[in-house]
Amino acid sequence: MKKKMLQFVDLDQETPLKRSTVKRKGDFNEIYDQFITEKAKEQSSRCSQCGVPFCQIHCPLSNNIPDWLKLTAEGRLKEAYEISQSTNNMPEVCGRICPQDRLCEGNCVIEQSGHGTVTIGSVEKYINDTAWEKGWVKPVKVQKELKQSIGIIGAGPAGMACAEELRKSGYQVTIYDRYDRPGGLLIYGIPNFKLEKFVVERRTKLLKQSGIKFVQNFEVGKDKTLYELKSKHDAILIATGVYKAREINIPGNDLINIFPAMEFLTASNRKGLGDKVKLFDDGTLNAEGKDVVVIGGGDTAMDCVRTSVRQKAKSVKCLYRRDRENMPGSAREVGNAIEEGVEFIWLSSPKSFIGNKKVEAVEVNKMKLGEPDSSGRRRPEIEVGSEYKINADLVIKSLGFDPENLPKLFNAKELGISEWGTIKIDLKTMQTNLDGIFAAGDIVRGASLVVWAIRDGRDAAIQIEKYLQSKINKNKSEEAA
Repeated sequence: MKKKMLQFVDLDQETPLKRSTVKRKGDFNEIYDQFITEKAKEQSSRCSQCGVPFCQIHCPLSNNIPDWLKLTAEGRLKEAYEISQSTNNMPEVCGRICPQDRLCEGNCVIEQSGHGTVTIGSVEKYINDTAWEKGWVKPVKVQKELKQSIGIIGAGPAGMACAEELRKSGYQVTIYDRYDRPGGLLIYGIPNFKLEKFVVERRTKLLKQSGIKFVQNFEVGKDKTLYELKSKHDAILIATGVYKAREINIPGNDLINIFPAMEFLTASNRKGLGDKVKLFDDGTLNAEGKDVVVIGGGDTAMDCVRTSVRQKAKSVKCLYRRDRENMPGSAREVGNAIEEGVEFIWLSSPKSFIGNKKVEAVEVNKMKLGEPDSSGRRRPEIEVGSEYKINADLVIKSLGFDPENLPKLFNAKELGISEWGTIKIDLKTMQTNLDGIFAAGDIVRGASLVVWAIRDGRDAAIQIEKYLQSKINKNKSEEAA
């Protein structure tokens, strides 16, 4: 194996092998095999080591991708891991679930030149899984404990990333979360075939070993108001994410067996974790033997259709109002779903749900694409008189997520929100209109990617530390005066 770089002319692009469709449809295990060491080195050596690395520029975390590819090609895996984790609090997660085809890999220079992208995500996963296996991943060692404390609301990727960064500086950190396990979307929203739960559990265990406290089954506004929580801490970060499902306001929306995506996915993930789930156990949220219709075209919709396949649905159809080229979700995930037998009905939109108490069919309008809208994608328009019906025993709505009414939920009516219901912050300081209360992640930017949540959490840690340091300096000045 040559250890020099720039091998993209001589070596073809390779990804880790996918398990056969028949095998992977029968379980919830991850679908990609791991790279073997020599293949990881070989594929890393294809990197062109660009002077201006577009992979890094298009990564929300600005990961030093060329550096850890070079180190991997040279067999220096521990150093590659150190570089990888220096900018990312969950590299083993991002290697699995980031839409690399839209971010780093999609902007790889050799991909643009026609040689096939470096398989960055697979190498990232390989580096960091190796680090966990070798015991290189260690809890935070605090050099000097500080008295100041931070309360973080939400144990998802933004909250956990912020917590770890603050803990490195010696702050006392407590994470409050409404669920019984930390992880948020990572634990309950993303299926095992994309992210096996031990990956999340070992990360949260590491944070606990680092001295970060977790308080589960805690609801702000019910157990304590936002102001009561703030009285316990020197600063607060709100990182709740957005979980309120967008509705489809069409006739028949109140029929039985029409569910939001997160309700369906949470039930499935809880079963995988060994929980008793009444609505799954009685068959309500189990797709087995049913004609399933999923409405939406994002990554969550892909999680729903592929989960339905593994639950042995009779048929699985995905309705999306635009065409395949205009889907917002990862093209890779769409391809995986098609391989697994999902039927995509492009240019289609539900007109009504039909049934007697329980949904029996979806009435669908055919669509056509008109002029581009504000997103740059062509606007879907209804073809008049094009209605037809699709049989459905279970309908899953995956049209995106909106914020909950946090001022009301947290009993903090003064908390400033935007016209979309997200929390307003000063973009420079990440502070809300309430002193010492910060916000980050999806609750600020709207439903987005895990990698952006991690970035926001890291940025929030910097701003919170500046705020706390300024308070110390102010107190010293006042005492000196």
